[in-house]
Amino acid sequence: MIRKAVIPAAGFGTRFLPLTKAQPKEMLPIVDTPTIQLVVEEAVESGITDILMVIGKSKRAIEEHFDRNFELEAELQAKSKDDLLTQVRHISSMADIHFIWQKELKGLGDAVHHARSHVGNEPFALLLGDTVLESHSDLPVTRQLMDVFEKHHGSVVALEKVPEAKVSRYGIMDGHEIEDGVYRVEDFIEKPTIEEAPSCLAFAGRYIFQPDIFDYLAQAQPGKNDEIQLTDAMRAMVESRPMFGCEFSGKRHDIGNKLDFLKTNIHYGLRNPLLAEELYDYIKSVVADRQPDFE
Repeated sequence: MIRKAVIPAAGFGTRFLPLTKAQPKEMLPIVDTPTIQLVVEEAVESGITDILMVIGKSKRAIEEHFDRNFELEAELQAKSKDDLLTQVRHISSMADIHFIWQKELKGLGDAVHHARSHVGNEPFALLLGDTVLESHSDLPVTRQLMDVFEKHHGSVVALEKVPEAKVSRYGIMDGHEIEDGVYRVEDFIEKPTIEEAPSCLAFAGRYIFQPDIFDYLAQAQPGKNDEIQLTDAMRAMVESRPMFGCEFSGKRHDIGNKLDFLKTNIHYGLRNPLLAEELYDYIKSVVADRQPDFE
């Protein structure tokens, strides 16, 4: 049973500078909700309420977001803004959230290794704090991975099929399908060329790991920029124990770059009943006005 989740959120977010000079990229809003809150909600909806966030410099806003703000609550209560009061209180009460500092930014693998004491000797979920996964089924994506873990008793990585032209942007799985949408992993290749890619199945920012991953992270050698790569530990791990890939039912919204961030906001804005109609009309009017520019 998976009881704990780890959410790394320590990176600088350089692709969004100057905005992220003092604001965490994980706090960038999807309409009116910080990205990292959507990630936490996915964990909670999957049945996990013990969450460790690995944060770094200039990430205090994340801690404050998930803490209570008694002054704000009193103001909302005094003005009878009950719906907003409920939303604000829900943020601080939906999970037991802990924080640990990654004092030196030495890669994702190092950030995950910081969770060892909190996780202990039990399996855990790893959810990247800058990636929103929208489920197309009744089950959140993390829950889909948990089901594969409980059935096959091995670490699990979320997989998304990407166009061939984009495989060079991602870590790609090498393996074979053992049942519909579930793969036995044989290897991982980081950002291969189209010719090198063994498949079009890319990592999608969600994992279920056996606690052994910490041993492999401890043994991993620093690579580029003196960073510890999670992929290196996973490649070592898969050589000695089973690992599985789950092609999840859903869609990845990666806010790691400006264009995808804008696309994600449009996507969720069009799903918001209070915004959808006016936003749709606005988009149509902008497209009509700009049409000559694209012809």
